[in-house]
Amino acid sequence: QVQLVESGGGLVQAGGSLRLSCVASGIILRFTPMGWYRQAPGKQRELVASITMRGITNHADSVKGRFTVSRDNAKNTMYLQMNSLKPEDTAVYYCNTNPPASTYWGQGTQVTVSS
Repeated sequence: QVQLVESGGGLVQAGGSLRLSCVASGIILRFTPMGWYRQAPGKQRELVASITMRGITNHADSVKGRFTVSRDNAKNTMYLQMNSLKPEDTAVYYCNTNPPASTYWGQGTQVTVSS
């Protein structure tokens, strides 16, 4: 059974940083294309960053240059380093495969950026 557990969110002032973690079980991340997604209130869930099996990363234009996705194969964990946070980054952040599997969604981790 696949389980993805996100953590690392919190309340931060604009310009601050956070690092999110996604610990995986039942799936080997280095063999799976993965993504970080977010959903803000009243908006659809969107993909913000992805990483392929080969470690090639891609970031949405809205976060490019500020967010960085990475993976630790030994820990079977994916990360999202978020710098220069903006109020519009406020959302619940989730990890999932890319494209996402409907049964893999976890609880997510709340990120709130105050102005």
